[in-house]
Amino acid sequence: MRTVALALAFLIVNIVAYTQEQQGVDITVVVENIVNDNGKVMASLHTEDTFMKGPGVQNLESTIADGKVSFTFENVVPGNYAIMALHDENENRRMDFESNGMPKESYGMSGNEMSMGPPSFIDAKFEVAAEDLEFNIRF
Repeated sequence: MRTVALALAFLIVNIVAYTQEQQGVDITVVVENIVNDNGKVMASLHTEDTFMKGPGVQNLESTIADGKVSFTFENVVPGNYAIMALHDENENRRMDFESNGMPKESYGMSGNEMSMGPPSFIDAKFEVAAEDLEFNIRF
């Protein structure tokens, strides 16, 4: 009887530990059309509340190799999100603009919608459920 109780206790501990490890999904993002390897690419995962208002719920950056970068946002809980990516060529950690208001540096977002005017959460949003996701973002 004591052996059965001990085995049951180990099983419960393993289930609890596994459940705590798997709190969310991973989202892998690849950008392959970067015009040069200067600077870095910054990517941020946003909710509707943070979109175009500052840092995202997760923020990553990567150096560029052969015009390509890859990011993985880890343990993302279910919900609606959008991803924004920026080629920060001069590494000043912000988007630079021409005098007419047009961006000087390349950018892109999930959904790959590139209409005139500022990006919208509606065009870039996607749903996170129980499966890992992969996106290609075009600049």
